[in-house]
Amino acid sequence: MKSVITTIISAADAAGRFPSSSDLESVQGNIQRASARLEAAKALSDNYEAVVKEAGDACFSKYTYLKSPGEAGGTEEKVTKCYRDIDHYMRLINYSLVTGGRGPLDEWAIAGAREVYATLNLPIAPYITAFTYTRDRLCVPRDMSAQAGVEYTAALDYVINSLC
Repeated sequence: MKSVITTIISAADAAGRFPSSSDLESVQGNIQRASARLEAAKALSDNYEAVVKEAGDACFSKYTYLKSPGEAGGTEEKVTKCYRDIDHYMRLINYSLVTGGRGPLDEWAIAGAREVYATLNLPIAPYITAFTYTRDRLCVPRDMSAQAGVEYTAALDYVINSLC
């Protein structure tokens, strides 16, 4: 699993050099933000069921046609799979917050996601709506500190932008 630290070390090793001062500054910044990322990860872990449910509800509320026969949420099984997919992304966002890098998202969600959704004839816009709702629903300081909120919304923005 890639993190900022493993990426920097791997790049330096591949080039046969020691990490540069800018590499070390990146590592230091990553470490300085670690407590905020872990706070955000804990808040998400403590409330993930509600977060996933609200995100999925927002998706189906905006795109009511999805529950029509023959659509992506046309059966209860398909609706459950949509919530499962949102849960999967939220777990990967949590893992990324813990590792301090986008590796879990890149490796297990982003790579090929658009192609998979196109192949399965699943619309991407509802997922974007779910993650946008989750990002916009965040309330600082009710949910987490301002810096934790920055880390959390950055991870959500990364997913949203990768799906666009």
